Amino acid sequence: MAGPDAWADIPKIVAEVEPSVTSILQDNGEGSGVVWNADGVVVTNNHVVEGVDQVVVVYADGKRADGKVLATDPLSDLAVVQTDRKDAPPATFATEVPPVGSLAIALGNPLGFENSATAGIISGSHRAIPGAASQAPALVDLVQTDAAISPGNSGGALVGSDTKVIGVNVAYIPPSAGSVSIGFAIPAPTVTDVVDQLLKNGRAQHAYLGVLPEALTPEIVQQFGIQVSEGALIVEVPSGGPAAKAGIQPGDVVTGVGDTDVSTVEDMLGALRQHKPGDSVPITIDRNGQEQTIDVTLGDFPTSSGQ
Repeated sequence: MAGPDAWADIPKIVAEVEPSVTSILQDNGEGSGVVWNADGVVVTNNHVVEGVDQVVVVYADGKRADGKVLATDPLSDLAVVQTDRKDAPPATFATEVPPVGSLAIALGNPLGFENSATAGIISGSHRAIPGAASQAPALVDLVQTDAAISPGNSGGALVGSDTKVIGVNVAYIPPSAGSVSIGFAIPAPTVTDVVDQLLKNGRAQHAYLGVLPEALTPEIVQQFGIQVSEGALIVEVPSGGPAAKAGIQPGDVVTGVGDTDVSTVEDMLGALRQHKPGDSVPITIDRNGQEQTIDVTLGDFPTSSGQ
């Protein structure tokens, strides 16, 4: 938990981690980044570098370096940038997310205010932004924080009391939506897994069920006489995909993935994030009012497809 001692340590924590946090500049805007290793690699969000091959990386000491976008992963909204600078200290990434209530400090460059720090706590884990599935599938299985996150913080570090990076800041719900300090970060274990794959293979693998899901609204429930009120409605099952091979059909409602209950499409996507291609996973569905479990061997997410 974030006790008085943790709050008193914030200046020390910021001073230690700040040299590992950068600005990322490109013609269409700016964001933040985190130094990954001593070879000049910086990790940031895919949406910070989307559409460009070259960026400028500005370090906490004011020095600049040209950066080449090495690889990106839109499905996790992560990217890696290569620079020639070798003396910037790499951040240390946590192996697990601390419990709810733990100290969380967001470091980055909100609205162009370089080297900014905001503090709060971890408000939740395994969060999904409501409605994210149809627009931005990356915004599931996230760390929630009330440390203020603003435009420009994207790609920066969310740091814990031990100075380790808890996650990479990715999004926030704006005040216009009625929120107060609801921000999100990609959890450190996900970042480590994806970045290691990007550096090794130039791409990252993600578990692929092979369905096109849709939110189960009260209107859809009533219109089609669906017998459950929560879950992910399957509207399309591409032939030859894992779900099709296992026997999942359009009209089925996914209510569970493994041991995880599924109330929304975002729940389903977040649960799939916990698995890898090749895993055999029991998928619980409702079909015409009858619950059944179908074992599906997950595939590797194709470059363009459903879920």
